Amino acid sequence: MSKITLSGHIEVPKEDLNAVLTELPNHIALTHQEAGCITFTVTQDLDNPQRFYVYEEFTDKAAFERHQARVKTSHWGEVTKNVERFYTVTES
Repeated sequence: MSKITLSGHIEVPKEDLNAVLTELPNHIALTHQEAGCITFTVTQDLDNPQRFYVYEEFTDKAAFERHQARVKTSHWGEVTKNVERFYTVTES
């Protein structure tokens, strides 16, 4: 089994920023509860409030894929549908 790491950032359109900020704590809490989640952080850039840095680790590819599937059908998935994602996913 290989650990999966995702790192990068998202760019949130100005008109979606309040919805993203409102839903983010719930998204983080739900992700931390997922089986296989090792770490999950999302931090807002101090100089550019529309940019959020994302770092996550999952125990294996299956756990990562379950997370991705949950996100697509969640409220977070809806409020971030216009977000641009800039990620690198690695397996180690």
